Formats: sequence, C-alpha cells, structure tokens
Amino acid sequence: MNIRGHFSTITHHKMLVMKYCFACGLYKQGLAHDLSKYSPTEFIPGCIYYQGDHSPNEAERQAKGYTAAWLHHKGCNRHHLEYWIDYGGGKVGLVGMKIPLRYICEMVCDRIAASQVYMKDRYTDASAWEYYQRSKDHYLMHPESRAMLEKLLKMVRDKGQDAAFAYMKALLGLHQEY
Repeated sequence: MNIRGHFSTITHHKMLVMKYCFACGLYKQGLAHDLSKYSPTEFIPGCIYYQGDHSPNEAERQAKGYTAAWLHHKGCNRHHLEYWIDYGGGKVGLVGMKIPLRYICEMVCDRIAASQVYMKDRYTDASAWEYYQRSKDHYLMHPESRAMLEKLLKMVRDKGQDAAFAYMKALLGLHQEY
C-alpha cells in the first residue's frame, strides 16, 4: 500500500489540470477536477494498487476482474467520455451522447496532465494525441464530440498547449456548444 505515492500522484495531476483549466477560463471545473479521487471509494484502491507509472485501475481490474474505483470515478466526473454513455432509445443500445464543450476542454486538459504525470520527461505535445489514437476505436462517442476532441488534441500536438488553451478559452467565450 503506497499512500504517499498515490496521494502525490493524484495531487500533482489535479494541480496540472487546474492550471490548464484556468488557462482555458474553466475556473470552477479546475478547482473541482477529480475531487472524487480523494473519496474512500477511489483513494483506498488507488493506494492498494498504486503503480506510479500508470493508473492503479489497471491493477485493480486485473486483481478483481473489475474496477470499483473507476466505476465510481467515471460516474462522478463529466470530463470522462464514459459519463456520457446512455441508451440511445428504441432498440439502439448504448451510444455516446453529445458532450458539452466545457467538458471536452476539461477532458483535453486531463489527458495532457495524465500524460505528463505518467510519462514524465518522455512527454511531448503529441503524447495525449498518441494515447487517444491507441484507444479511440473502442470509445463510444457522439460524432460531434469525437470530432471536437480530435481537433483539440491535434491542436495540442501541432501547435502546442498554450495555443490550444488560448483557442479553447476563445471558443468557450463565444459559446458553450459547438
């Protein structure tokens, strides 16, 4: 059990996301980002399955066959695409719902910060895009939300964080939807 390591990792991540959300004008979201990680439901498994170089959720899933911490986390945090999966009506089954722009922007900040925390000195502005690329085929996302997420991650990759944050701030200032 690594209480100090897990606390340090999640707090470092939270502080980076807060900084990036502030750069986008998302002050309330920056302050509230990932507070559920400090709840017993998420914090205790995080300490037990602490990895240091990737999420403890993977180790909990391997040990138990599911991840109680992740199930709680994605249900409490709107910046995760999984929060926006619902039944599509009729006999459609599960589909990705349209994600409000402010949560897509927070998602981008979250992915950048997670890449920095886990990759450390190997991080580049392409890291969040590359992580997305490896997993995107199994994501259930609304097509417009997917297009916006990809546009913003590519902007980070191609123009850098500061340009992407300035663009997101301007975009959010113009309207809350896309």
